[in-house]
Amino acid sequence: MARETVGTKRERALEVARRMNEHYPAAECALIYGGDPFRLTIAVLLSAQTTDKGVNKVTPALWERYPTVADLAAADVRDVEDIIRTIGFYHTKAANVIKAAQMVVADYGGEIPRDIDELQKLPGVGRKTANVVLNEAFGIVEGIAVDTHVFRIAHRLKFAGPSADTPAKTETALLKLYPRKYWGPINHQWVLFGRETCIARNPKCATCFLCDICPSCCKV
Repeated sequence: MARETVGTKRERALEVARRMNEHYPAAECALIYGGDPFRLTIAVLLSAQTTDKGVNKVTPALWERYPTVADLAAADVRDVEDIIRTIGFYHTKAANVIKAAQMVVADYGGEIPRDIDELQKLPGVGRKTANVVLNEAFGIVEGIAVDTHVFRIAHRLKFAGPSADTPAKTETALLKLYPRKYWGPINHQWVLFGRETCIARNPKCATCFLCDICPSCCKV
């Protein structure tokens, strides 16, 4: 593909958004959290470098054992480790969920803050997690949550250049490219697309609905 102007790239990005809306009109968070912002925060924290499916297998037992923020704040880390043992990095994650619960109780009155900077003060919560929580739990769109799927797709579509080698830089590239009204759906839609079609290894380019406008189609 020839070098694109900013305007042409934006037109292509909007066409991607249009097709995503056609294929995933009702995309939603795959994590099960019962509408509770705190449980969503913990679930997203636990999902780092593991699957949502794996998280959904352990969180019911976690909530049954520790039904409130205060309960989790007072938990024994070894008990939490036993509950979440099947997911990756469970030692660190167990410590972080307890510390996060303690901070929510001590500093935020038991309620998850509705501010991206305050959210990132919680142990184990980075900008991606904060974006997901704000968007999903409160309908507040401050940015785009760049997980491994969004990062991969953004680069395959050449919406982020080689210098955008971190999730933060990739998010900045996408925020510059897409008008704000498009930010909200990107994470859920692109995650589904990344799981079903634009997978990490051997992407399904031959059946991809974006192939004709993707510079990486059949080249990965």
